[in-house]
Amino acid sequence: MSRLNYHHLYYFWQVARGDSLTETAHRLHISQSALSTQIKQLEQSMQVQLFRREGRKLVLTDSGYQTLKYAEDIFSRGAELEQLLLQGMQPQRSPVRIGALSTMSRNFIESFITPLLATPDARYSLLSMNQPALLNALAQHQLDLALSNIAVQGNDSQLWQCRLLARQPVAVIGPPGKPLSTNLATYQRQRWVLPPVQSPLRTAFDALAAQYQLQPDIVAEADDMAMLRLLARDSGALAVMPEVVVKDELQNGRLQKYLTLPQIYENFYIITTQRELLHPQLNLLLQAFSPATVSG
Repeated sequence: MSRLNYHHLYYFWQVARGDSLTETAHRLHISQSALSTQIKQLEQSMQVQLFRREGRKLVLTDSGYQTLKYAEDIFSRGAELEQLLLQGMQPQRSPVRIGALSTMSRNFIESFITPLLATPDARYSLLSMNQPALLNALAQHQLDLALSNIAVQGNDSQLWQCRLLARQPVAVIGPPGKPLSTNLATYQRQRWVLPPVQSPLRTAFDALAAQYQLQPDIVAEADDMAMLRLLARDSGALAVMPEVVVKDELQNGRLQKYLTLPQIYENFYIITTQRELLHPQLNLLLQAFSPATVSG
């Protein structure tokens, strides 16, 4: 008989994916000592050390990291089976649960779900949250997919599938009628609203501005594309963003594109977990964008 106790393995899995032993015990409604005992029993039965202590923090050993990968697969498959059985073998009627990074362009999200909008019997839910919350919701099988402009990097590439959906060129957008050319060097003494300094778009724009010896008068910064859209529309300043963010304002003439910035793009990604059972509507969405896999 196998010595592997899946009850103990489940508790290990929860601790390995959690922030701390204390927080995991609280979330699972058991005592910290009971949780530690469950993990110790797993280690003793399998004759391995899964965690080591670094100060007050638990860190996975090599054996612990390998065990986590197997536990992810085991419990992900279990969640898929439970979902399939609870849906009465008709998963196509369940809604596609889509998470989106809260700072992303709403216009891009709408363009992504256009195939669902055109399908009368499609069901879907949209949830907006930050990147850590998106990944956690995916791991907990609360989402079928996530949309983000931040690629999954580092060890997460072992757990997530990250695909490039689209690359949108970035443009200088502003109120119509400004006497500006397509030469960035002529944009001196202009007022700007920009993404914050920690964003990839801002880093690329700052490098380009330095190349053209441009010293922008920055009147506002915002990491939310919806807020950048409002500032571009109402502040009278120039903004740096993909055209898709303000496509309605460009069409009705409230805003104007002055310049497409060379070699600067906003990347949009779809993130999913590695699972066997996929929602039937996912293929409809993915085929519309023909995504390419991105390595982490």
